[in-house]
Amino acid sequence: MADANLLFQPVKNYCRNTISSCAPDDTVLKVAATMRDQKISSMVVCKNNKPVGILTDRDLRNKVVAQGVDPASITAADIMNAPLITVGEDDFIFEALYLISRNNIHRVCVVDKNDRLIGIITDSDILQLQTHSPQKLVRDIEESQTINELKQRHKQIQGLVLHLVGTGVLTRDLVTMIAHLNDQLLLRLVTLLRAQQFSDLTDRFAFIVLGSEGRREQTLTTDQDNAIIYADDLSTEEIARIEAFSNVLIDALIDIGVPACPGGIMAKNAIWRRSQSEWSDVLLRWLSSPTPENILTGSMFFDLRTVYGDISFERSIKHWLEGYFVKEKAFLVHSAANAVRFKTPVGLFGRIKVEREGDHRGKIEVKKAGIFTMTEGIKALALEAGITDGGTIERIHSLVKAGVFKLSLAEDLEASYNFLVFLRLRCQVEAIRAGEEPTNYITLMKLNHMEKGRLKLAFDEINEFQEFLHSHFRLQLLR
Repeated sequence: MADANLLFQPVKNYCRNTISSCAPDDTVLKVAATMRDQKISSMVVCKNNKPVGILTDRDLRNKVVAQGVDPASITAADIMNAPLITVGEDDFIFEALYLISRNNIHRVCVVDKNDRLIGIITDSDILQLQTHSPQKLVRDIEESQTINELKQRHKQIQGLVLHLVGTGVLTRDLVTMIAHLNDQLLLRLVTLLRAQQFSDLTDRFAFIVLGSEGRREQTLTTDQDNAIIYADDLSTEEIARIEAFSNVLIDALIDIGVPACPGGIMAKNAIWRRSQSEWSDVLLRWLSSPTPENILTGSMFFDLRTVYGDISFERSIKHWLEGYFVKEKAFLVHSAANAVRFKTPVGLFGRIKVEREGDHRGKIEVKKAGIFTMTEGIKALALEAGITDGGTIERIHSLVKAGVFKLSLAEDLEASYNFLVFLRLRCQVEAIRAGEEPTNYITLMKLNHMEKGRLKLAFDEINEFQEFLHSHFRLQLLR
């Protein structure tokens, strides 16, 4: 097995299947005796063979012994850590390591498709698989102590992607990995800044990412799209500290190598840093007036995802959006119309059209040619169906379950989307290797005969999807 591909192996192949468990109502005295006899440091708490919590040596020390509590008088449920963080048996090792690192824990339970406990995997298990592996990058990020070190880790992320492209790793998995690593980098940066300069910062805020970053669909050209939501009742001093933190954070991200947003969509700018009620007012203003600018800005914001801080703000906004779109569809209709506006570059006789002059002569801007139509059209359908989480592929699957898509259309869209992202990522890698700036352009002449045929098929399927959007949202009624 190639070293680079280990992180994309399923967890079930490497987890420990011998697990010690107890029931929620078992006494702590009984649990401690079992842990002593079996010489283990943790016990999974299960109900009906489904893990509901975990109890460790530290819990026994801190919650029982140090508190002088009689272990015979309390149960495992009283001191267990819950809810439990789990990983699916078919999830990748990298995803398990990401959960371990992000949540500052040492182990995760592995569950099957029915959420039944089948194993456990620890950070040590993963890191012992190989001493020089992509997993080590996550650990290196966690151990970074300066912005300069994080700058090196950012370069290593790019280097890892360059190495993995062409090794057989699926593009969708690579894109997910990029998102996970970028999240980890951001989280470490926040941790360092809070420890060094902002120990007095309130916890009642959330740093959110938007657009492709919110959907976890970044490639190698992603710039910053982020914002901050904070509680309505913060004091003037607390808000001022959030402002100071935002400025330092965004400048540090730029220093690390994450480009600034050309449109200024960053938390250091006041219009992207608001209280919860202020954001509600802004959203209502965007939704009530679906101008081209509001459609683009609002649609990007709807992909919000909390990377750091209080996730309740995100949940509240998404809940509000779900309720709004049950009654009001105008914004979604205009969003769908915007997605349909971008035509695929296919001529009358089925030939793929390329740029005819300028720096991009002979190339196709693949985002405008198809990726944008799919991400935005699928998003509009998902919001109409009350689906506010996930990326484009997850939304496609959810739309099938909701009865919006037939399975055949969903499979075609998923395949076309993955193919276009693959072409974009591959061309970006080629540009970086050649010392050029990566873009969203692909060179048609560099595609082989089969790839050109698949590209034409992808454009045909996007045209079919646009017809679906046109019919579903009755776009012919727009004037």
